Amino acid sequence: MLAACAVRVEDSRGRRYPEAPHPYRDDFQRDRDRVIHSRAFRRLENKTQVFTRRYSDHFRNRLTHTIEVAQVARTLAGALGLNVDLVECLALVHDIGHPPFGHAGEKALDAAMRAHGFSFDHNLHALRIVEDFEQRYADFRGLNLTFEVREGIIKHSRDYAAREFPELGEYLLDQRPPLEAQLIDLADEIAYHTADLDDGAEARILGVEEMRAAVPLFEMFYSQAEARHPGALPKLKFNEAVRGVLNLLVTDLIENTVARVRAAGVEKAEDVRRHPERLVGFSPEVERQRNLLRQFLYDRLYLSPDLKPEKDAAERTVRELFAYWTSRPQALPSSYQEKMRHELLPRVVCDYIAGMTDNFIQEQHAALCGKTVVAR
Repeated sequence: MLAACAVRVEDSRGRRYPEAPHPYRDDFQRDRDRVIHSRAFRRLENKTQVFTRRYSDHFRNRLTHTIEVAQVARTLAGALGLNVDLVECLALVHDIGHPPFGHAGEKALDAAMRAHGFSFDHNLHALRIVEDFEQRYADFRGLNLTFEVREGIIKHSRDYAAREFPELGEYLLDQRPPLEAQLIDLADEIAYHTADLDDGAEARILGVEEMRAAVPLFEMFYSQAEARHPGALPKLKFNEAVRGVLNLLVTDLIENTVARVRAAGVEKAEDVRRHPERLVGFSPEVERQRNLLRQFLYDRLYLSPDLKPEKDAAERTVRELFAYWTSRPQALPSSYQEKMRHELLPRVVCDYIAGMTDNFIQEQHAALCGKTVVAR
């Protein structure tokens, strides 16, 4: 049973190119399947989340992270009575626009584009992928996803001002996205914050005792694990603590979102759109605790000296290849040279680099710039 404020597939604004209904899958289920079968989705397997494979094959990559986000998002949606199929599709597609090398690659690509008067935004790039780059159907370019999925791709994590992004005018920029889209960004944060504690400890960059000292949520659940399982291996106590953090964040998000929806007097999906602010969120105390966790991860993991050489090398790889192809457009693949008839060169080069996996961009850099700069 869907909540009154959930998105109903029968109320969808539809596809850009009308298609006949499928006999046993609704439109959001079909969208999910189209995302899973796309080339861009498969490439996520070889794109960095935080750690490269230099550390271990056990660490999350962009694809395994996406699967974890989908699991968290489905749990949230089910508990809130939202459209689970739409939520799952949005979770699976939410990172499809990320370039190689994680956030280091995105930072370098954005900087390279800004030098030419443009920018790079992985959400907007994801929209370009599903609207144009994926070519699987004879009747149309792109995946021809429903409006609600395309809207969720660009609006799940931020709001775009209509006057700054006139090209997005069809996506109701003056309105909030549905609850199904609103929860994706927070499901993403829950998944990567807890996963990064795990991977950071596995990489021996983060220590359990410093986590206990700096992250009150982790300390609370680790102390409980010690009391309940005094003879357990330290790794199992650690796992119990991370599991406790994840469960608390999910539970609080569900309970506080229900309370906020009720307080706002929201009765249907259109009420969510017209509400002046987003309704999915944590309680004030858990939000404070989450910010402490986030700051700890930034200070001790994301900005860690251990990861800096790889980040610097990744940024240099993107920067040098961007410069190579913008100065030698004839070296681009023929399909991208064809794009230059309709797009400016910096955007074409950006699109090419953004679609690469970590492995492929390293191969291209070694072949074209004469050296491999990413540490292994």
